Amino acid sequence: MKRGETLAIEFNKIVEHFAVTLFQIRGVYRYKISAGSKGTQKTAPYPGFVFPLSGCAEYQFNNTPYLVKPGVVLHGLADATMRKSVIGDGDWEFISVLYETYNEPSPIRLSNTHFSLTVGQSVKLYDLLHRLYTVSDRPGGLSAFQTETLFRQVLEETFLCVRNQTKYGAQELFDSVSEYIHAHYMDDLTISSLAEQHGVNENRLFYIFQKCAGMGPADYLRTYRLNRARDLLVTTSSPIGEIAEQIGYPDALYFSRIFKKHFGVPPSKFWEE
Repeated sequence: MKRGETLAIEFNKIVEHFAVTLFQIRGVYRYKISAGSKGTQKTAPYPGFVFPLSGCAEYQFNNTPYLVKPGVVLHGLADATMRKSVIGDGDWEFISVLYETYNEPSPIRLSNTHFSLTVGQSVKLYDLLHRLYTVSDRPGGLSAFQTETLFRQVLEETFLCVRNQTKYGAQELFDSVSEYIHAHYMDDLTISSLAEQHGVNENRLFYIFQKCAGMGPADYLRTYRLNRARDLLVTTSSPIGEIAEQIGYPDALYFSRIFKKHFGVPPSKFWEE
Protein backbone atom coordinates (compact mmCIF):
# COMPACT_ATOMS: atom_id res chain seq x y z
CA MET A 1 0.00 0.00 0.00
CA LYS A 2 1.42 3.35 -1.04
CA ARG A 3 2.35 5.99 1.49
CA GLY A 4 -0.70 7.98 2.58
CA GLU A 5 -3.18 5.87 0.66
CA THR A 6 -6.78 5.95 1.85
CA LEU A 7 -7.85 2.63 3.29
CA ALA A 8 -10.22 1.34 0.60
CA ILE A 9 -10.88 -2.12 1.96
CA GLU A 10 -13.83 -3.82 3.57
CA PHE A 11 -14.60 -3.02 7.18
CA ASN A 12 -14.15 -6.69 8.09
CA LYS A 13 -10.58 -6.52 6.80
CA ILE A 14 -9.87 -3.65 9.18
CA VAL A 15 -11.15 -5.67 12.12
CA GLU A 16 -9.21 -8.76 11.05
CA HIS A 17 -6.04 -6.70 10.67
CA PHE A 18 -6.27 -5.30 14.20
CA ALA A 19 -6.98 -8.79 15.51
CA VAL A 20 -3.62 -10.09 14.29
CA THR A 21 -1.51 -6.94 14.72
CA LEU A 22 0.54 -6.32 17.84
CA PHE A 23 0.48 -2.73 19.06
CA GLN A 24 1.41 -0.60 22.05
CA ILE A 25 -0.11 2.68 23.19
CA ARG A 26 2.23 5.65 22.82
CA GLY A 27 -0.03 8.37 24.14
CA VAL A 28 -3.60 9.31 25.06
CA TYR A 29 -4.37 13.02 24.81
CA ARG A 30 -7.38 15.27 25.18
CA TYR A 31 -7.51 18.53 23.23
CA LYS A 32 -9.86 21.49 23.02
CA ILE A 33 -9.37 23.82 20.06
CA SER A 34 -11.16 27.15 19.68
CA ALA A 35 -13.79 27.72 17.03
CA GLY A 36 -12.42 29.11 13.78
CA SER A 37 -8.94 27.68 14.26
CA LYS A 38 -7.18 26.30 11.20
CA GLY A 39 -3.70 25.36 10.13
CA THR A 40 -1.25 22.79 8.81
CA GLN A 41 0.87 20.53 10.98
CA LYS A 42 3.02 17.42 10.95
CA THR A 43 1.42 14.37 12.50
CA ALA A 44 3.11 12.31 15.21
CA PRO A 45 5.58 9.53 14.34
CA TYR A 46 2.83 7.02 15.15
CA PRO A 47 -0.59 6.33 13.65
CA GLY A 48 -3.62 7.04 15.81
CA PHE A 49 -7.32 7.58 16.24
CA VAL A 50 -9.25 10.79 16.77
CA PHE A 51 -12.38 10.28 18.89
CA PRO A 52 -14.58 13.42 18.79
CA LEU A 53 -16.24 14.61 21.98
CA SER A 54 -17.89 17.82 20.78
CA GLY A 55 -17.81 20.24 17.88
CA CYS A 56 -16.83 19.58 14.29
CA ALA A 57 -13.59 19.77 12.30
CA GLU A 58 -12.27 19.02 8.83
CA TYR A 59 -9.06 17.02 8.54
CA GLN A 60 -7.20 16.60 5.28
CA PHE A 61 -4.53 14.04 4.40
CA ASN A 62 -3.02 14.20 0.89
CA ASN A 63 -5.99 16.19 -0.41
CA THR A 64 -8.47 13.70 1.07
CA PRO A 65 -10.87 15.59 3.38
CA TYR A 66 -12.71 14.12 6.37
CA LEU A 67 -15.51 15.87 8.21
CA VAL A 68 -15.16 14.64 11.78
CA LYS A 69 -17.72 15.11 14.55
CA PRO A 70 -19.32 13.02 17.33
CA GLY A 71 -20.42 9.79 15.68
CA VAL A 72 -17.44 9.68 13.30
CA VAL A 73 -14.00 8.33 14.27
CA LEU A 74 -10.89 9.22 12.26
CA HIS A 75 -7.71 7.20 11.81
CA GLY A 76 -4.66 9.23 10.87
CA LEU A 77 -1.33 8.16 9.44
CA ALA A 78 2.12 8.80 10.91
CA ASP A 79 4.71 11.44 9.90
CA ALA A 80 2.43 13.19 7.43
CA THR A 81 1.32 16.71 6.64
CA MET A 82 -2.20 17.32 7.89
CA ARG A 83 -4.52 20.26 7.41
CA LYS A 84 -7.14 20.88 10.07
CA SER A 85 -9.85 23.50 10.50
CA VAL A 86 -12.57 23.81 13.13
CA ILE A 87 -16.02 24.10 11.57
CA GLY A 88 -18.93 26.03 13.05
CA ASP A 89 -19.25 28.20 16.14
CA GLY A 90 -18.37 25.61 18.78
CA ASP A 91 -14.98 24.53 20.08
CA TRP A 92 -13.50 21.28 18.79
CA GLU A 93 -12.81 18.76 21.56
CA PHE A 94 -11.49 15.25 21.07
CA ILE A 95 -9.40 12.42 22.50
CA SER A 96 -6.44 11.23 20.45
CA VAL A 97 -4.86 7.80 20.92
CA LEU A 98 -1.46 7.12 19.34
CA TYR A 99 -0.07 3.61 19.03
CA GLU A 100 2.88 1.75 17.55
CA THR A 101 2.54 -1.52 15.64
CA TYR A 102 4.87 -4.54 15.63
CA ASN A 103 5.18 -7.38 13.12
CA GLU A 104 2.29 -5.94 11.15
CA PRO A 105 1.11 -8.32 8.39
CA SER A 106 0.75 -7.12 4.81
CA PRO A 107 -0.84 -5.70 2.77
CA ILE A 108 -2.07 -3.02 5.21
CA ARG A 109 0.31 -0.67 6.98
CA LEU A 110 -1.65 1.30 9.55
CA SER A 111 1.07 3.95 9.82
CA ASN A 112 0.52 4.71 6.13
CA THR A 113 -3.27 4.80 5.99
CA HIS A 114 -6.08 7.16 6.84
CA PHE A 115 -9.80 6.40 7.03
CA SER A 116 -12.94 7.28 8.94
CA LEU A 117 -15.54 5.08 10.61
CA THR A 118 -19.17 5.98 11.27
CA VAL A 119 -19.97 4.76 14.77
CA GLY A 120 -23.12 6.70 15.68
CA GLN A 121 -23.79 7.72 19.26
CA SER A 122 -22.64 5.22 21.89
CA VAL A 123 -22.73 6.00 25.61
CA LYS A 124 -20.54 2.98 26.27
CA LEU A 125 -17.86 4.15 23.82
CA TYR A 126 -17.60 7.60 25.38
CA ASP A 127 -17.52 6.12 28.87
CA LEU A 128 -14.63 3.86 27.84
CA LEU A 129 -12.80 6.80 26.27
CA HIS A 130 -13.05 8.89 29.43
CA ARG A 131 -11.82 5.96 31.52
CA LEU A 132 -8.96 5.40 29.07
CA TYR A 133 -7.86 9.03 29.29
CA THR A 134 -8.06 9.03 33.09
CA VAL A 135 -6.14 5.78 33.53
CA SER A 136 -3.45 6.67 31.00
CA ASP A 137 -2.47 9.73 33.05
CA ARG A 138 -1.56 7.66 36.09
CA PRO A 139 1.99 6.44 36.72
CA GLY A 140 3.00 2.81 37.18
CA GLY A 141 2.93 -0.52 35.43
CA LEU A 142 -0.66 -1.31 36.43
CA SER A 143 -1.81 1.90 34.76
CA ALA A 144 0.03 0.95 31.55
CA PHE A 145 -1.61 -2.47 31.58
CA GLN A 146 -5.06 -0.95 32.17
CA THR A 147 -4.47 1.55 29.35
CA GLU A 148 -3.72 -1.23 26.87
CA THR A 149 -6.75 -3.22 28.05
CA LEU A 150 -9.10 -0.25 27.87
CA PHE A 151 -7.90 0.72 24.40
CA ARG A 152 -8.73 -2.76 23.13
CA GLN A 153 -12.19 -2.36 24.65
CA VAL A 154 -12.50 1.01 22.92
CA LEU A 155 -11.57 -0.62 19.60
CA GLU A 156 -14.05 -3.43 20.19
CA GLU A 157 -16.90 -1.01 20.94
CA THR A 158 -15.92 1.13 17.95
CA PHE A 159 -16.05 -1.86 15.62
CA LEU A 160 -19.36 -3.05 17.10
CA CYS A 161 -20.86 0.40 16.59
CA VAL A 162 -19.68 0.50 12.98
CA ARG A 163 -21.18 -2.92 12.33
CA ASN A 164 -24.48 -1.83 13.88
CA GLN A 165 -24.62 1.15 11.49
CA THR A 166 -24.66 -1.12 8.44
CA LYS A 167 -27.27 -3.46 7.06
CA TYR A 168 -24.81 -6.31 7.39
CA GLY A 169 -25.18 -6.21 11.17
CA ALA A 170 -28.98 -6.28 11.20
CA GLN A 171 -29.43 -9.71 12.77
CA GLU A 172 -26.56 -9.16 15.20
CA LEU A 173 -28.02 -5.83 16.31
CA PHE A 174 -31.49 -7.33 16.74
CA ASP A 175 -30.06 -10.21 18.77
CA SER A 176 -28.09 -7.82 20.99
CA VAL A 177 -31.02 -5.45 21.69
CA SER A 178 -33.63 -8.20 22.10
CA GLU A 179 -31.37 -10.10 24.51
CA TYR A 180 -30.95 -6.90 26.51
CA ILE A 181 -34.74 -6.46 26.61
CA HIS A 182 -35.17 -10.05 27.80
CA ALA A 183 -32.76 -9.41 30.66
CA HIS A 184 -33.98 -5.92 31.62
CA TYR A 185 -37.66 -5.79 30.62
CA MET A 186 -38.59 -4.95 34.23
CA ASP A 187 -36.48 -1.76 34.13
CA ASP A 188 -37.52 1.68 32.94
CA LEU A 189 -36.54 1.11 29.30
CA THR A 190 -37.10 3.63 26.52
CA ILE A 191 -36.54 3.21 22.80
CA SER A 192 -34.21 6.22 22.76
CA SER A 193 -32.07 4.72 25.54
CA LEU A 194 -31.95 1.33 23.79
CA ALA A 195 -30.87 3.00 20.55
CA GLU A 196 -28.26 5.18 22.26
CA GLN A 197 -26.86 2.29 24.27
CA HIS A 198 -26.32 0.23 21.12
CA GLY A 199 -24.85 3.05 19.05
CA VAL A 200 -27.68 3.57 16.52
CA ASN A 201 -30.46 6.08 16.00
CA GLU A 202 -34.12 5.28 16.66
CA ASN A 203 -35.00 5.02 12.97
CA ARG A 204 -32.30 2.40 12.46
CA LEU A 205 -33.51 0.44 15.49
CA PHE A 206 -37.11 0.55 14.25
CA TYR A 207 -36.04 -0.70 10.81
CA ILE A 208 -34.07 -3.59 12.34
CA PHE A 209 -36.98 -4.74 14.53
CA GLN A 210 -39.46 -4.48 11.69
CA LYS A 211 -37.12 -6.56 9.54
CA CYS A 212 -36.32 -9.22 12.15
CA ALA A 213 -39.43 -9.33 14.35
CA GLY A 214 -42.19 -7.85 12.22
CA MET A 215 -42.86 -5.11 14.78
CA GLY A 216 -41.19 -2.02 16.17
CA PRO A 217 -39.03 -2.13 19.32
CA ALA A 218 -41.75 -0.53 21.48
CA ASP A 219 -44.27 -3.21 20.43
CA TYR A 220 -41.63 -5.89 20.97
CA LEU A 221 -40.90 -4.66 24.50
CA ARG A 222 -44.60 -4.42 25.36
CA THR A 223 -45.35 -7.88 23.95
CA TYR A 224 -42.47 -9.45 25.86
CA ARG A 225 -43.58 -7.82 29.10
CA LEU A 226 -47.21 -8.93 28.68
CA ASN A 227 -46.17 -12.49 27.88
CA ARG A 228 -44.11 -12.52 31.06
CA ALA A 229 -47.13 -11.16 32.97
CA ARG A 230 -49.30 -13.95 31.53
CA ASP A 231 -46.75 -16.52 32.71
CA LEU A 232 -46.69 -15.00 36.19
CA LEU A 233 -50.48 -14.99 36.39
CA VAL A 234 -50.50 -18.70 35.59
CA THR A 235 -47.58 -19.80 37.77
CA THR A 236 -47.88 -17.54 40.84
CA SER A 237 -50.53 -16.16 43.15
CA SER A 238 -49.03 -12.66 43.23
CA PRO A 239 -51.43 -9.69 43.22
CA ILE A 240 -51.97 -7.97 39.88
CA GLY A 241 -50.32 -4.77 41.06
CA GLU A 242 -47.22 -6.66 42.12
CA ILE A 243 -47.02 -8.49 38.79
CA ALA A 244 -47.41 -5.17 36.97
CA GLU A 245 -44.43 -3.75 38.86
CA GLN A 246 -42.37 -6.88 38.24
CA ILE A 247 -42.68 -6.48 34.46
CA GLY A 248 -41.98 -2.75 34.38
CA TYR A 249 -45.45 -1.17 34.76
CA PRO A 250 -45.80 0.60 38.13
CA ASP A 251 -49.32 1.77 37.13
CA ALA A 252 -51.57 -1.26 37.67
CA LEU A 253 -54.54 0.37 35.89
CA TYR A 254 -52.47 1.06 32.78
CA PHE A 255 -51.14 -2.50 32.90
CA SER A 256 -54.67 -3.92 33.13
CA ARG A 257 -55.80 -1.81 30.19
CA ILE A 258 -53.00 -2.87 27.81
CA PHE A 259 -53.21 -6.49 29.02
CA LYS A 260 -56.91 -6.61 28.08
CA LYS A 261 -56.20 -4.97 24.73
CA HIS A 262 -53.50 -7.55 23.98
CA PHE A 263 -55.17 -10.74 25.27
CA GLY A 264 -58.83 -9.83 25.05
CA VAL A 265 -59.49 -10.19 28.79
CA PRO A 266 -58.28 -8.21 31.83
CA PRO A 267 -55.69 -9.85 34.08
CA SER A 268 -58.33 -10.21 36.84
CA LYS A 269 -60.31 -12.54 34.57
CA PHE A 270 -57.35 -14.36 33.02
CA TRP A 271 -57.53 -17.34 35.40
CA GLU A 272 -61.13 -17.94 34.32
CA GLU A 273 -60.17 -18.37 30.66
